[in-house]
Amino acid sequence: MQIVTPKQMQRIEEKSEKLGVSKKQLMENAGKALADHIDKYSENELKKSNYEPSVVFLTGKGNNSGDCFVAANILVYRGYRITIIDIGGQPETELSREMYDRMPSEHITFIDGYRNKTVEAAIEAAEIEYMSVAGDDLSALENKKDRNPIDNILLHEKRRMQKVTEAVREADILVDGVYGTGFHGQLDKNIAAVFAIGTGAYCIAVDVPSGGNCVSGTVAQGIFKADETLTFGYIKTGMSQFPLKKYCGKITIADIGLPADCIRITDGERKYFRIERNHLASFPPKRERDSHKGDFGTVLVIAGNSSMRGAAAFASLGALRSGAGLVRLASVEKCIDTASVLVPEATYIEMECDDYGYMLFDPNREAILDAMKKAKAVVIGCGMGVTPDTIELTKFVAENSDCPVIIDADGINCIASDIDILVKKKSEIIITPHVGEMARLLGCDTKMISDNRIVVAEKYAEKYDITVVLKGAGTVVANSRHTAVNHTGNAGMSVGGSGDILAGIIGSITAQGLGTFDSACAGVYMHGLAGDSAAEKLGMEAMIPRDIIANLPDSFRLLKEKKKDMLNINK
Repeated sequence: MQIVTPKQMQRIEEKSEKLGVSKKQLMENAGKALADHIDKYSENELKKSNYEPSVVFLTGKGNNSGDCFVAANILVYRGYRITIIDIGGQPETELSREMYDRMPSEHITFIDGYRNKTVEAAIEAAEIEYMSVAGDDLSALENKKDRNPIDNILLHEKRRMQKVTEAVREADILVDGVYGTGFHGQLDKNIAAVFAIGTGAYCIAVDVPSGGNCVSGTVAQGIFKADETLTFGYIKTGMSQFPLKKYCGKITIADIGLPADCIRITDGERKYFRIERNHLASFPPKRERDSHKGDFGTVLVIAGNSSMRGAAAFASLGALRSGAGLVRLASVEKCIDTASVLVPEATYIEMECDDYGYMLFDPNREAILDAMKKAKAVVIGCGMGVTPDTIELTKFVAENSDCPVIIDADGINCIASDIDILVKKKSEIIITPHVGEMARLLGCDTKMISDNRIVVAEKYAEKYDITVVLKGAGTVVANSRHTAVNHTGNAGMSVGGSGDILAGIIGSITAQGLGTFDSACAGVYMHGLAGDSAAEKLGMEAMIPRDIIANLPDSFRLLKEKKKDMLNINK
């Protein structure tokens, strides 16, 4: 599924106008889609025929509010009680104002939800601090005999906010249309205060929850928390990333009549995708009856040390369970002793080690070179440790491998010590850092990475002409031309060892013939799908990494079911 940046969406709408579907028509279509969606929810969940549901729209100055006004105009004639609370101010765009003026004011309740500038100035001049939401002292202020001008202002404000509070609390459906996809920065404290009012309403965000940054996926303090976000045309990139994705709730895409050719404005630009099963049409490869192990690739795993044995075993198991024909583990003796029990299907190359159990470089150079010649993909770094020898080993593999190299964990830390490892690469490289490892690569703090996940992955991939898999909730896969985001997986996978399995899976898929970017996308999707299957059976709290491996067969079964469905549709 293609997704777009906010800027691309603006250009898509401009292209739509040139192709005969105006922005006004798009707004009317969006408003109708919103009204229909609310109506459908009401029929299914509120049993609308029994009473008139209350729908409260929180609106602002921009075109998102125009969508709300269109929806309100439709719903009021379908038997809904409609309230408009303009917490962001009166509509200022030409289109939103037109839609505002169309509404039948005699049938809709309007509440001023924002404090005007005169009142704001008076309160600031008097240096009065008070909550925006009406407090318990309203009656005391009303009964005060000698009210001064400031008292009267406060009384007016508290009465106004009492109306806002009551409307929000009594709503059956609360719709946020204050800000759109261009929002960045911080929310006004008064808007945030309205969002914070407790309500049992079903909360719907129009296009994106107000306070969410649709570029980075970051959120402003006090963001609207939606049960569902109805987004128009395409999902926006930032909505694939946390924490914004958490505040979106369920994301539903509404068709607003954009001409099909509009998306062609992104041709020649970086393309953005959400990874779906239909993107994995060429994986897994068909297994003919006369197939043999050589048809499905050899994965060389260089991993482990004497005290980090599980990482090597997990990477090897991940590669085997995802279809590799042969897996060879190069590691130290103690690691092999453990891995051979856990993964007897693999073959082993014993590496000489130092006194601390880490692999040496010079004594193992020829063995590694020979093993790389027989491999279709190399996975290096899982539990390997960072020493002068492992740094040299990582550099040697990158500079001499004829097949793609997947660098994970300590392999990434080795890169951080010597960035020339990427500059002098011989073949294609995939790196699979988590946020902490990416921060070490860039020499920055983790917050910078977390706040800019998509951009960081893209820029690093472009700079070194590699594929970056930036792991975490909403894993980002980027190369020099494409960016994909993953939506499978869950918090139960946040356990040491999960990343080692992913490295093995990506290595296996690469060895079976997919390109590096497609392999990375397929790997993170399959890995997350297996994790979701494990969580469904065991619960997120109880699952451990080996359960991901155990549930990889479920991932393959789901892929095959999808392919059968697609074949049936095409018949």
